Amino acid sequence: MLRELTDHSARGLRTLVDTLTRAGVSEVAIERPDGPVVDTLLEAGFTVVVISPNQLKNLRGRYGSAGNKDDRFDAFVLADTLRTDRTRLRPLVPDSPATVALRSTCRARKELIRHRVAVTNQLREHLNRVFPGAVGLFADLDSPISLTFLARFDCQDRADWLTPARMANWLASVGYTGRTDPAVLHTRLITAPRGATGHEGATHARITHALLATLTTLVKQITSLSDQIAEQLAAHCDAHIFTSLPRSGKIRAAKLR
Repeated sequence: MLRELTDHSARGLRTLVDTLTRAGVSEVAIERPDGPVVDTLLEAGFTVVVISPNQLKNLRGRYGSAGNKDDRFDAFVLADTLRTDRTRLRPLVPDSPATVALRSTCRARKELIRHRVAVTNQLREHLNRVFPGAVGLFADLDSPISLTFLARFDCQDRADWLTPARMANWLASVGYTGRTDPAVLHTRLITAPRGATGHEGATHARITHALLATLTTLVKQITSLSDQIAEQLAAHCDAHIFTSLPRSGKIRAAKLR
């Protein structure tokens, strides 16, 4: 396959183009619709046809392939399918700069969400050991109110200061808009297994703050990218098409591009 011909460096991509040109190749079948190899092929004037991995998997049966995935055999299947089924295959049309930018922003947001989930799970595991009451206090551990609570009450000793009245006053001071009664939240806190206290609790609190800082930054940047996606989508020439779909929303509509 093409990845066997190049190491994706600038020199490797030039070698790829030279090799295909010397072989008299004008059209190339490939599994991915984007990436440096595709960009290089399009810029060099080759016609690129995308055959998805699922399509390729089904096409292998045409040649009686069995066993594990084999890159060289897949390369043959792609090339022969391009030869025999060319009239049914559509050449790849390069995306506009606006679409490329929008896709990149969506991909970056998706990766940050993966990191957020991982850090949230790490924080939950940490709190389950040292401060269990904070884990089930609010609906989501990475919600703004939960992060704000942990920033103020980072260990069992500080949470012990709370009473139903103090909980209500604190929630009001931070603009809590949830529907759960403060007394109920306080009951959840005091009926949970007790966490570490004293020097041990203070030591673990520093770990809590480290995870909080990471998680808070991720949440903030995800929000920033979400706003950027909304702006890019609004400026896109096809925005009216994708936002018109039922329940598309801003992020989902952007992912359709």
